[in-house]
Amino acid sequence: MSTKSTTQTPPAPGPGPGPGSAPAPAEPDYPEYSHRQIMRILSGLLLAMFVSNVAGTVVANALPTITAMLGSTQQQYTWIVTATLLASTASTPIWGKLSDLFNKKNLFLLGLAIFVLGSLLSGASPSTLYLIAFRAVQGLGLGAMMSLTQSIIGSVIPPLERGRYMAYTGAVIAIATVVGPLVGGFLVDVPWLGWRWCFWSAVPFAVAAGVVLQLQLKIPKSTGRANTKVDWLGAGLVTLSVCSLLIWISFADHSFAYGSWQTAALLGGFAVTTVLFIWVESRAVNPIIPLWLIRKPTTALAVIASIAVGIGMFGASVFLGQYYQVARGYSPTAAGLMMIPMMIGVLLSSVFIGRWVSRVGVWKPFVVAGSVILMAGFGLMATMRFGTPLWLIAIYGLVAGLGVGMTMQNLVLAVQNSVSVHDVGAASAVVTFFRSLGGTLGIQVLGSIFATHVSGLMKERIAALGGAKLPLTGGGADPDSMSLDLSQLPPPVADAVRSSYGDSVGQLFLIAAVVSVVSLLAVIFMKGTRLAAQLNTSASADSKA
Repeated sequence: MSTKSTTQTPPAPGPGPGPGSAPAPAEPDYPEYSHRQIMRILSGLLLAMFVSNVAGTVVANALPTITAMLGSTQQQYTWIVTATLLASTASTPIWGKLSDLFNKKNLFLLGLAIFVLGSLLSGASPSTLYLIAFRAVQGLGLGAMMSLTQSIIGSVIPPLERGRYMAYTGAVIAIATVVGPLVGGFLVDVPWLGWRWCFWSAVPFAVAAGVVLQLQLKIPKSTGRANTKVDWLGAGLVTLSVCSLLIWISFADHSFAYGSWQTAALLGGFAVTTVLFIWVESRAVNPIIPLWLIRKPTTALAVIASIAVGIGMFGASVFLGQYYQVARGYSPTAAGLMMIPMMIGVLLSSVFIGRWVSRVGVWKPFVVAGSVILMAGFGLMATMRFGTPLWLIAIYGLVAGLGVGMTMQNLVLAVQNSVSVHDVGAASAVVTFFRSLGGTLGIQVLGSIFATHVSGLMKERIAALGGAKLPLTGGGADPDSMSLDLSQLPPPVADAVRSSYGDSVGQLFLIAAVVSVVSLLAVIFMKGTRLAAQLNTSASADSKA
């Protein structure tokens, strides 16, 4: 297999080399790549993607040890995770747009360098505040790799062939989601390694990915833009807007009340910066998030559909992990292993459906089917209770994973297929950005509902035991604190806490199932298109609706 380029220049007439001969044909802007060349490029991209996704999940099991060693407070505990999340999510659309203006290869290598720097500094952090700051640096690099991977794939491979290769990215994400927590648990358990290697261990793999890409990836320096002025004002406004919203969602009702001045300031800041961002983008020459792109029905509906996918990828791992550890009493490592069935579902559907999409040349039937399966998976998981057999939960997770794998990459593919290759970076980043943002907001909202429901059930069940008091240090429904203190409780009280968790988790997946109905409706209304056999190298559509 080889990909085709639409920018080939026909040979100029002339007798041959000599004073009066025509110049040699220009090298095409988007060269033709063989299957072997594409796989070499992907080897570097996938290695970087694997490292970045492991880096995002490796801290999960190691965080209690890290915070204990550094003497962190409960609020700092949260910020170690939030700092990376904020930086990666807010920077995703910026990196995507920059990839349409400048050389994608150089930007990716820059993102890798930032990630390596953040990893080295995070591992060397002398205090929690330094760790939070360096995790934000690491998040900037993660945002680059998440965005630029899809952008580079969209610039190298035509849409018709893209499905089979994008399947590998879904498989890598699935594997990394399982490997990350297991690696984190292992590193903190080995005395001669320790928690600092949760960050340092990623460095050699990131460097190796950079070397492979430097040798194998060839992308022209210019992508045909006449004006490469960067919309830094728009970049700053979208960053402030996203950070204001995520900070409020993360800390409202925990660090401050919903009716506090902090809530008014953060939500007011979000509203003002969002309005200013839209105004600036409507006038910018090269907007960070082109408004014409958001107005396209395919993109708008894909963004809506991506919310359920984000909840599926992020929410399931978070809440299932809590369920296995708190409700069922398993160790973090064992809980990570129990996530394997869901990730097998993501892996299988990503690989086989991706190849099938390339074979038949259409994407919509698979996205619709995947949305139905995802909704069914969440519906089954909504029946989970404290005593649900583990083998049954594994089947539920497998079904949900199949749905995630069928929709995740194909939604990006649908949007990429509708734009010029000159806009593929912004288009890919928009879907990735809203998937991450939607999943993040979903987790925070569902987590708040979960905490309230768990707290209510615990009060009822403990009151029925005679009103025993819980020796909790982090609040009435803090899973991290509870997992540390359950061993100190009398067995009947510990059982009441575990059963409260176990009987509450189903409610979250019921809400996720309702959200997935909205996602299904969105993909049904998306206009199905055939995948282009060649790269669309027409002029940028910045001014088009």
